[in-house]
Amino acid sequence: MENNIYELQYAIDTFYFLVCGALVMWMAAGFAMLEAGLVRAKNTTEILTKNVALFAIASTAYLVCGYQFMYDGGWFLSGVTTVAQMDEAAVSQVLADSAAAGFGGDSVYSGASDFFFQVVFVATAMSIVSGAVAERMKLWAFLAFAIVMTGFIYPIEGGWTWGGKLVPLLNKSLSGEGGFGYSDYAGSGVVHLAGAAAALSGVLFVGARNGKYRSDGSINAIPGANMPLATLGTFILWMGWFGFNGGSTLKLGGISVANEVANVFLNTNAAAAGGLIGALLLGRLVFGKADLTMALNGALAGLVSITAEPADPTPLLATLIGAAGGVIVVASILLLDKMKIDDPVGAISVHGVAGLWGIFAVLLSDSDATFMGQLLGALVIFSWVFVASSVVWFVLKKVMGLRVSAEEEYEGADISECGLEAYPEFVNFK
Repeated sequence: MENNIYELQYAIDTFYFLVCGALVMWMAAGFAMLEAGLVRAKNTTEILTKNVALFAIASTAYLVCGYQFMYDGGWFLSGVTTVAQMDEAAVSQVLADSAAAGFGGDSVYSGASDFFFQVVFVATAMSIVSGAVAERMKLWAFLAFAIVMTGFIYPIEGGWTWGGKLVPLLNKSLSGEGGFGYSDYAGSGVVHLAGAAAALSGVLFVGARNGKYRSDGSINAIPGANMPLATLGTFILWMGWFGFNGGSTLKLGGISVANEVANVFLNTNAAAAGGLIGALLLGRLVFGKADLTMALNGALAGLVSITAEPADPTPLLATLIGAAGGVIVVASILLLDKMKIDDPVGAISVHGVAGLWGIFAVLLSDSDATFMGQLLGALVIFSWVFVASSVVWFVLKKVMGLRVSAEEEYEGADISECGLEAYPEFVNFK
């Protein structure tokens, strides 16, 4: 009977991991639609190509070496065994581990399901870079960077935090001990701040879009081509975030864990709603009108803000954390524009600035978290990713160049990089 119970828990936790991973994978579609809506029509095919290609690259690079760097999963996943490869003794050991863990202890699940859940997080981090460098970066330079980011840069800092390797940056939510107590439940820092750091480095290397900042110091707003697509992308990301945060409980079996999962889902939704409302209201005060793009980014900022600790806050606190994230992201987007840091989709503000806020928002509900622990964790993550990314961008700039020519940028990356327009009927009339 005991073995049957543990087998059931193993199956439930593994299945829950896989379902949540599939939800996070669906976020790739959300990023693709959001970015396609916020860039100009002439760059739509190229941004879609980047998003679908980076997911494939992330899946492959993380399989080849990334999972090994982060979790010692073996080169080419050699350390991950399937049930078909497990002999009776190995199965018995899994059940023994599950029994030792108990329903309130550590999770026990398939190693393959863990890899699948982790790899979609890698792709999420890389997707953040895509929108920030949109409309002027060469496709193949971006894809070359994606290999290094997903196969090495992200896995290294992920190993320092969630993997507990090399430097004492153990994630208290997972390990419960050690390090200096950096706490990041689902990745406000590990995923979102990391992706934003790589994006910021890329933007600084590639420069602003032509015509964005005028010689007289004024800013030329460049509207996106498709607001319905951007809105659809936001809703897809909102939905996928339930898997992003919910799956980070790492298990489902047991009453207490099931209640925790429910709280995570509730707070994730509350923070997104708060973020949208906060950004919508501030946008009304600043611009005098309801700014849809700010509202959409506000919802995403709310989601990023709650990601570091979605389990502990009350629903009201989660809403306020999200609302603060929504206000912060509007202010950040305006500030970066004044600094002439051109980010077409607001990715650096949404994932970086709101991600930083989310790291410190943990202190509002987690009595075990410390200010210094959160600060040091954020500094290490940002510094490593920014410096490592800068080295890669520098090498790529020297070897193959990062930016399309002025003529290609004027015509659109769809033609120069892909040879295919997303909306040909708007320009090719018979």
